[in-house]
Amino acid sequence: MTTIAPESTPDQVQVAGGVDTHADTHTAAAIDTAGRLLGHRQFPATAAGYRQLLAWLRAFGALLVVGIEGTGVYGAGLARHLAAQGVPMLEVDRPDRKTRRFAGKSDPLDAEAAARTALARRRTGIPKQRSGEVEALRNLRVARRSAIDQRADCQRRIKALIVTAPEDLRAQLRGLTGVRLIATCAALRPDTARIGDPEQAAKTALRSLARRHSALTEEIDDLDALIGPLIEQINPDLMARNGVGADVAGQLLVTAGQNTDRLHSEPAFAMLCGAAPIPASSGKTNRHRLNRGGDRQANAALYRVVLCRMRWDPRTRAYVERRTKEGLSKKDIIRCLKRMIARELYYVLRPA
Repeated sequence: MTTIAPESTPDQVQVAGGVDTHADTHTAAAIDTAGRLLGHRQFPATAAGYRQLLAWLRAFGALLVVGIEGTGVYGAGLARHLAAQGVPMLEVDRPDRKTRRFAGKSDPLDAEAAARTALARRRTGIPKQRSGEVEALRNLRVARRSAIDQRADCQRRIKALIVTAPEDLRAQLRGLTGVRLIATCAALRPDTARIGDPEQAAKTALRSLARRHSALTEEIDDLDALIGPLIEQINPDLMARNGVGADVAGQLLVTAGQNTDRLHSEPAFAMLCGAAPIPASSGKTNRHRLNRGGDRQANAALYRVVLCRMRWDPRTRAYVERRTKEGLSKKDIIRCLKRMIARELYYVLRPA
């Protein structure tokens, strides 16, 4: 740890902190408003370590802001502690590759870069509050998403086993629809005394996968019964919008966070969702390109709303018809619709 003693009293020195977070340790750096490095030090990622880190930063002077890399992952505990202490925080991006290539890579260097970024307010954002109903919703959605992925994997493996199964078993199962297939496989009765027989082994595997599929379906239904009322409690107006169901509403609430005041404008929300077109003009060429950044899950949620409205909403269908006559492709029309829907839902997520 390298430390330079402050040249004036703590009340006169203004300090910005930066933290590079990891699973077991956090590395902090402090700089003054002139950009001079005051010191860096490593702390354990525990409640006691958070208190030590904050006390260490405050020992240099008046703490203006703390920039943290990874407030939603390894830095979540530290962010909660600083928020409880009323410390201004900013989420900072990791250093860009060019800077890292020339300056090198280490935890103290990353912490110093976070402090400088926070002091300059460049490429920063207000962290989400990791407390409240939206955080509870996020936890439930993590479990639901995992169950959905595993159920889909079970179904893929069942179909793969049927393709290579002995002919009699394959003929029995290959023409069944999804629900009938799962029910039939779950009811198979293999002869475990002849488990060395490929047909009996295939029946055993199919039965195991089908029963796992059914258990996951029940788990998803149980989670849906909790998620739906919670969304209604958080924002009852959101699911009333055309094309917005529980899955879309849940994703947009998690993307916006508990503290929706951090979304300072609807263009910022559109950029967060990857629905804001990126300027790509040069010389006499004036155009925009697809935005591949932002929260891709939120972008997919907006896409599902667009598809629903393109099929069922008369105003959206009229818009698609008009823009098609103007020469826009279907992809361009969908991008325009996602941007407009992001604008509409922003004011529902963050009412005045």
